[in-house]
Amino acid sequence: MASALGLEMRQHMLRRMLEIRTCEARIQDLFLENVIRGTTHLCDGQEAVSVAMAANVDAKRGDTVTCTYRGHGHALALGMSLRAMMAELMGKASGCCKGKGGSMHLTDMSLGLIGTFAIVGAGLPVTNGAALTAQIKGTGAVSIALFGDGAVNIGAWHEAVNLAALWKLPVIFICENNLYGEYSAFKDTSPVDHVADRARAYNIPGIIEDGQDAEALYATIEEAVERARAGGGPTLIEAKTYRYRGHSRTDAAPYRPAGELDQWLARDPIHILAQRMMADGQLTEAQLAQIRKQAEDDVQAATQWALAQPYPPLESALEDIWV
Repeated sequence: MASALGLEMRQHMLRRMLEIRTCEARIQDLFLENVIRGTTHLCDGQEAVSVAMAANVDAKRGDTVTCTYRGHGHALALGMSLRAMMAELMGKASGCCKGKGGSMHLTDMSLGLIGTFAIVGAGLPVTNGAALTAQIKGTGAVSIALFGDGAVNIGAWHEAVNLAALWKLPVIFICENNLYGEYSAFKDTSPVDHVADRARAYNIPGIIEDGQDAEALYATIEEAVERARAGGGPTLIEAKTYRYRGHSRTDAAPYRPAGELDQWLARDPIHILAQRMMADGQLTEAQLAQIRKQAEDDVQAATQWALAQPYPPLESALEDIWV
């Protein structure tokens, strides 16, 4: 494991991961209550990727992020408020996209979040565009693209990585390999054992990292960001992680082998960081319980606030349209 982060960063990551986990649980309940409609894709188990990524993003410098429809955790980690996200999921006018985006389309350019994309791999060429802009303007900004293992077999993925490598764009490609592309196991859809193995074909670094260890992943992303800012081009990082729930809210994940979920629950990213902090004398059980309670209170308060917000007027459907 990479050297430990400072206490302040550890505390921030722990709080944020607990906030994300608590929020996702509440979102699932709200769907079952028919308050949030459509579908949703929760990231329980993958929170370390969100906080490690976000801690390396400098939106004021112009850094940008694109991610998948499983993007609630990324948005919150980048700094989106619980209120703005909850309202958006409920289709309320005070949501981050005025209630027009919903669960799979979260955007806030002030945070560097270009968007969460419902189409698999759709964020990859957009990331290249943002990176090319930064390269031409010489801003030193980097662009991060997050995607699942299911995206690495589509044309847009190969085109994006190839172009970024050719032009040495300041891009960090982060694959959240949670072992399943929807309902298909990665091992059944890829001729190579690791997504990172594909980096060799494009002559860029390919790194495998523990996606459950926020500190180790932070250090790996930090190195890739520094390399990109210095003109060294893109890096492909494969974060080995796992989603504790099914692909979407209707998926009970019957395709999982017996015992697999339990093995990954034993490596919960929140537990890993909390136990490490306790071992270093930085956290007690009582303090952990208090952080968890605060997260529950914050999520509940944001939920109640969002429930009371108005829906957008019908005429707003004609606003924010590009012709």
